[in-house]
Amino acid sequence: MKVIHAIDELRDQLRGQNRVALVPTMGKLHAGHLALMKMARQHGDPVVASIFVNRLQFGPNEDFDRYPRALQDDVEKLEEQRAVYVVFAPDDKEMYPEPQNYRVQPPGDLADILEGEFRPGFFHGVCTVVLKLFSCVQPRVAVFGKKDYQQLMIVRHMCRQFQLPVEILAHETVRDADGLALSSRNVYLTPEERAEAPQLYATLQDVQAGLRAGELDTDVLEARARERLASRGWGVDYVSVRRQHDLRKASPEQVRAGEPLVVLVAAKLGATRLIDNLEL
Repeated sequence: MKVIHAIDELRDQLRGQNRVALVPTMGKLHAGHLALMKMARQHGDPVVASIFVNRLQFGPNEDFDRYPRALQDDVEKLEEQRAVYVVFAPDDKEMYPEPQNYRVQPPGDLADILEGEFRPGFFHGVCTVVLKLFSCVQPRVAVFGKKDYQQLMIVRHMCRQFQLPVEILAHETVRDADGLALSSRNVYLTPEERAEAPQLYATLQDVQAGLRAGELDTDVLEARARERLASRGWGVDYVSVRRQHDLRKASPEQVRAGEPLVVLVAAKLGATRLIDNLEL
């Protein structure tokens, strides 16, 4: 396994390869990331794992400076797994040698809702760095996790509209035994917060149970879920039931007709903001 920091060296290393699979990450790898690597290996060869904390997708009051970074540990985990050929770990100057004035602007009806409402500009930064990584690596496939559901959808739409020759594969959310979705930000949680954190997934399951029981008013289900979390000390940004294919609100008629739905949640526990979702 090679660790490469420079774009020119990466391109030289991958020259002539036409089945490259890419797994973009921001590092501090956990079992969820490693599952993405295994999936990538099933669909391409060689596999490239990128590790880059992308400044463009962090707001001015977010956690860019303290976001967990552990490159040496990440490399050791990937070496043990033996699924990755190249770790591409550029620094800020390599990815952004000059101000990034050209950016991808995803449409507001998808990028300014849910995460985009609470993190303005987030998806502009995500799409810009993903497009840049695709340019550097030129993969045939790229693997993303479903935990970042809205991100996955936006990246897929971007590839289609720009006619990028990259197949986007989705891996199911990987969870701890108690249901908490694996996330690099979980390291921020205190022991007491970690014990409470699985309630985020339990709340999604409550919404699912309500729909299965025949409740059609998603506004009522969402309000009940927000109240449940707030009563336990969470600061809730949103709990929202949406249509899977476009993340629009579903009418009672569509719910009754069995429209494929997804319930998405974002909430803060102490100083840690967590997201999750559950397809229905």
